[in-house]
Amino acid sequence: MGGRAWARCVRVGLLCLMMAGCGTPVGPEASSRGGEDSATPPVPSAPVSPPGGETPPTGGGQPQPPAPDAEPPPPTPAVCAPTGAGPYWLQEGEPLTVTLRCGTGHTAPGLRFTVSPLPPGATVDEVAGLLRWTPAKGQAAVWNLTVTEQSTGETGALELGVAVRLVSPRAVQTLDPATYTEEYGLPVFHLSFEGELTAGGYRPVQVIYRGHRYTMEAKYRGATSSVFPKRNYTFKFPKDDLFSEPELAGGTFTGRQKLVLITSFNDNSYMRPRLAFDLWNRMSPDHIQIKTFSAILYVNGRFHGVFTVADHVDDDLMERHGLSKDGDLFKAEEADANFSRVTKSGAAKTELHAGFVKKEGKPKDGWVGAYDTLNALTTFMSDADAETFVARRGEWLHPLDYEDWWIFNTAILGTDSSAKNAYHYFDPVSRAPWRFIPWDLDASFGQLWDTRRIDAGALPDFTGDNRIFALLLADPRVATPLRERYRSLLSGPLSKQQVLALIDGYARELRIPAERDEARWREQYLTFTRWADRTDFTTHTEEVAYLRQWVEERWELLERQLP
Repeated sequence: MGGRAWARCVRVGLLCLMMAGCGTPVGPEASSRGGEDSATPPVPSAPVSPPGGETPPTGGGQPQPPAPDAEPPPPTPAVCAPTGAGPYWLQEGEPLTVTLRCGTGHTAPGLRFTVSPLPPGATVDEVAGLLRWTPAKGQAAVWNLTVTEQSTGETGALELGVAVRLVSPRAVQTLDPATYTEEYGLPVFHLSFEGELTAGGYRPVQVIYRGHRYTMEAKYRGATSSVFPKRNYTFKFPKDDLFSEPELAGGTFTGRQKLVLITSFNDNSYMRPRLAFDLWNRMSPDHIQIKTFSAILYVNGRFHGVFTVADHVDDDLMERHGLSKDGDLFKAEEADANFSRVTKSGAAKTELHAGFVKKEGKPKDGWVGAYDTLNALTTFMSDADAETFVARRGEWLHPLDYEDWWIFNTAILGTDSSAKNAYHYFDPVSRAPWRFIPWDLDASFGQLWDTRRIDAGALPDFTGDNRIFALLLADPRVATPLRERYRSLLSGPLSKQQVLALIDGYARELRIPAERDEARWREQYLTFTRWADRTDFTTHTEEVAYLRQWVEERWELLERQLP
């Protein structure tokens, strides 16, 4: 099975086989370790195209097309279908033994297996069907090889992934970005630039991804995370060379001009934002979806570890969801973005749009009238009584978006996302109801933004943080069907079994990359000023166990009692 097929296995939660580089050779008695029965799944590697081409005509003259109604000839059944199973992953310096065999189970005297191109230092016992190799320093790459059985002439693909050995995780590593396309199955971004990046504006950079070089721009992003040693990034690609990752994130992460790399510095599960966005996407296909996948980042040759790659919320995202690129897009950056006439502290607002920043649309931020549409929404929400809200909420809000926001945020216990850390979109031309998009979800699933623990039994309804939430729950005509939908989601796309299955799938995919990330960042994580006084730090493995147990407890509570 090729790397792309393995990626599909990972996404549906199958247990696929991968050689996890632990220094143990795979011998004849365990040659299927990289095959289909292992508990460690591989993740995608570059596709392999077996050699071959069009069959030349056998007679003179030009080849004749088949008759219009002619059936294509049936494929010739494979006699051998040579395979080495895999894909395999190991580090430089680790020994590997792969058994080459017929995938059909065919055996016969005289079977001989060859591998090409044979990596330097590797050997093949053609009769025994054994490939042996201990990759040396400088051989870190994804090796796409062809296995040939000589008596039948049949070929098959063999994928070997060699990860760079991080003897000094902070040092510049010896690798070729053009061939080092993955690391333990996760795709790799190789970012390079001169000088320094800033959060104030884009700087010219180069990125090599899956062997393709992009000449583009990048910047740091995020306010709170600006003090983290491991920062968030925004990548901006040229309009004539858009970014595409067609296999991950459901095969839909294509044609992006911008994307976001979300840091894992304050989330040593490495999965909270990805899990949250995946749940939001599953709640309804009508939601404005944020697609994500995990990847590795190298910066000027230095290992920077695991990041969550996510859609950038902008006019392009709106257009992909059938909305106007010219609409108004606002980001709630402070807790005062509560759709009320008073701030979070209770003081009267001097501006109704306090807490918001305009990201898209005209007039632009800072111009007269830039916030008129948002101010109108805030005025209605502030002044509406329960009766008015019930009668007119559909004129102002896309009901599913804003009702699901409350369900989503109370389920994951998004303590930092009940007013701030969200986007709101409105098209002044069509005047269709407002749309909601979640963002900044590291404070969720049992931790606050600063990594401190929060009990699974907490049941805040966040009505004091957000006037929209208060109005949703103020009248039984809205609140009762809202809670009925909540229960329906908990027995459907948000069921405990499905949430735990997502966690388990991420955990298999991230296990070794997370260990390498910890080796790079753990000292700075443990001593970081904002949470250095904690006494309950966990390793990645322990944090995944904590997250899983937290979901078990919270979902059992929600099945009995809703906020």
